[in-house]
Amino acid sequence: MAKQFTSSNFNAEVLSSETPVLVDFWATWCGPCRMQGPIIDALAAEGYNVGKLDVDENPDIARRYNVMSIPTLILFKNGEEVQRFVGVQTKEKLASLF
Repeated sequence: MAKQFTSSNFNAEVLSSETPVLVDFWATWCGPCRMQGPIIDALAAEGYNVGKLDVDENPDIARRYNVMSIPTLILFKNGEEVQRFVGVQTKEKLASLF
């Protein structure tokens, strides 16, 4: 199961991480997000540093990163956004980021 990021743990878990972190910005009502979810969970099960952030429950973080469409996946390295994808992405493509 992928990590669950929130406004209260985002800075510590994502921005302060010493390893790259892939964050899936999603919502429960979003069909494409439900397609992306199992891919994120599979990456987590394989040991990749990935997690999900519900944009409805954490709108402040979504606004901070100008997330306008979901799913949006952002790769953070050293606390900075280095890559962004909008829409469903394949497991292989996401794994290649690490």
